[in-house]
Amino acid sequence: MIPAAGTRRPPPRVERSVSETTTGGGRRVSRRTLLIGGSAAGLGAGVAAYAARDELTRMWWRLPGIDKPRKAGAVDQPGAEWIPASGANWRWADRPDDYVIDRVVIHVVQGSFDDAVRVFKDPGHRAAAHYVVRRDGHIAQLVRELDVAFHAGNRSYNERSIGIEHEGFVSEPSSFTDAMYRASARLTASICERYDIPRDREHIVGHVEVPGTDHTDPGRHWDWDRYIRLVRAVRVARTAK
Repeated sequence: MIPAAGTRRPPPRVERSVSETTTGGGRRVSRRTLLIGGSAAGLGAGVAAYAARDELTRMWWRLPGIDKPRKAGAVDQPGAEWIPASGANWRWADRPDDYVIDRVVIHVVQGSFDDAVRVFKDPGHRAAAHYVVRRDGHIAQLVRELDVAFHAGNRSYNERSIGIEHEGFVSEPSSFTDAMYRASARLTASICERYDIPRDREHIVGHVEVPGTDHTDPGRHWDWDRYIRLVRAVRVARTAK
């Protein structure tokens, strides 16, 4: 149910962050297994853990609150394609009013663009990023920026960041095309402009750098120096957010 406008949501409780990559029995689950393994890999406890479901035994975020306007199919990034993720893979929010957005987290799918879209639309997967960038530079938005996507493996980072997936494999340098770098850099620059995020490596991070995660993406073949140069080179007209 969409929260009604005009009433105030109670403050969130402080709870322990959950690793998205550890199953209930302590077994680690690889990103490739989760994304490429299909629905069978996505329905077990491992995927529930990977998704950082934020231990949502509490339901404060479902209560009525002050909500920003939402238009069906609208995107935050001009030119992006809207492909909505399953509602099980993200959490309703009113960012940046309830959570400050001060990070962009860079991911690599370990699979194709279509693989990422498929699992992010699957409610059994329990995870999604805000955006997916294809090899040819095409961008899909699956979760609104004002909402909390389950992508980082750390509850605090989920709440404070925008997650961007990239088609490809961490072990294959050819995955990262010029078109992908440039499109992703424009997207990240726009996000930084919208939320006054510095365009530096402290605030634009890889999934591997998120505290508590054991993921390695975007991997050693991701050219951070080139990427940050491209992000800084983009000139974005400021828009109200």
